[in-house]
Amino acid sequence: MSALLNLVGVSKAYPLGPSRIGRPPREVRAVSDVTLSVERGETLALVGESGCGKSSLARLMMRLEAPSGGQVWFDGVDLASLRPRALKAMRRRFQMIFQDPYASLNPRMSVRAIIGEALKNFGVGNTAEITRRVEEFAQQAGLSDYHLDRYPHELSGGQCQRVGIARAIALAPDLIVADEPVSALDVSIQAQILNLIVRLQADMSMAIVFVSHDLSVVAHIADRVAVMYLGRIVELAPKAALFATPRHPYTQLLLASAPRPVPEARDRPPVPPSELPSPLDPPSGCAFRTRCPFADARCATELPVLRQVAGTAVACHHAELIPLHSQSQFQVRHVRN
Repeated sequence: MSALLNLVGVSKAYPLGPSRIGRPPREVRAVSDVTLSVERGETLALVGESGCGKSSLARLMMRLEAPSGGQVWFDGVDLASLRPRALKAMRRRFQMIFQDPYASLNPRMSVRAIIGEALKNFGVGNTAEITRRVEEFAQQAGLSDYHLDRYPHELSGGQCQRVGIARAIALAPDLIVADEPVSALDVSIQAQILNLIVRLQADMSMAIVFVSHDLSVVAHIADRVAVMYLGRIVELAPKAALFATPRHPYTQLLLASAPRPVPEARDRPPVPPSELPSPLDPPSGCAFRTRCPFADARCATELPVLRQVAGTAVACHHAELIPLHSQSQFQVRHVRN
């Protein structure tokens, strides 16, 4: 496996209490049979509605939770095969930036201690070396020296997120999973944090899995985009291709639902009213069929699998027949030249 991270048939089900006599146990399948790879140095965006399984998949990538089925391979090593000590050593190579900048930091520790904790856990240098590296990574994350002796409650949301980023990069990981790292921040702060992540990735040659529901953010930062719906990947494509010619009806729905800042550009087709089905009782066959205008009898009985259509991996029986709608309102550009 040449890719840095490989997910092979990964699934995750959460039980809903004890089962009743004579009935099978109830469970929520947050992730279902996901096969995905992340190349070295690339940014893979994971998008979808709330409740589609993005954060659950991110936690499985980080081995914060064990999958119910499938395998997670990191640089050719099956993480499930590692004993606790070996897994801890491997964790130095992949880190996570959490969605809530306040909840992810220990309120009883100063910024200096929070960033230095990762270095101490892995025995990186002596006290003087750790102090120097903490100041170096804090500066890279846009923090000043006077921030280092403050506590999380004395910082703004953007500053707390910078602390989380400094902590994540302190060990120079090969992979960072960022779970909606800017969704809780103001728009102006979002731009600063995004530019910081892009710059650090270019400087440190990291791979990033960027979880987000904000398509404008994805258009700015991603190389490839994976679209999730009810725990499954329904479309996977390079960023430019996905925004220009989305193949799956759900991807088209997501893009059409995004607000357009230019009134003259509002020529998109109307978005039909619909809601995400309950993950407790998903539809048979294609889970999107209850919201899809192209669904037929085959969609109700046969589960579509990812297949290549004009350079895009799409899980749709009728991908070749679905009209393509240009989504040029997004300013798609490559982050790296």
